[in-house]
Amino acid sequence: MFEELFDPKLVSQLLVSIGDVSDVTGIEQRKLRYWEEKGIIKSSCTKNGGNRKFDYINIKKILLIKELLDEGFTLEAAVNKVETRIKNITETFGKLRNINA
Repeated sequence: MFEELFDPKLVSQLLVSIGDVSDVTGIEQRKLRYWEEKGIIKSSCTKNGGNRKFDYINIKKILLIKELLDEGFTLEAAVNKVETRIKNITETFGKLRNINA
């Protein structure tokens, strides 16, 4: 069932404009640009016009940070918590890959 809900190939190709990210997350574009300037999130710019595009991982980070901010965390604490969470997930999947290799 998980395979039906999650398509890794699609996710790896998913790039969403800053406007669309702002619309679906409720976070103003100005704030997203600020977070990008601070190095909290990263975008890729398209060759045509240099528009910011965000991938799945960065959209996930944005959503997690927003959730923590809504719970009362400071931006710094939210970012630290999200970075730790992503690091743990990455390490765990790396271990699983090694077991299945």
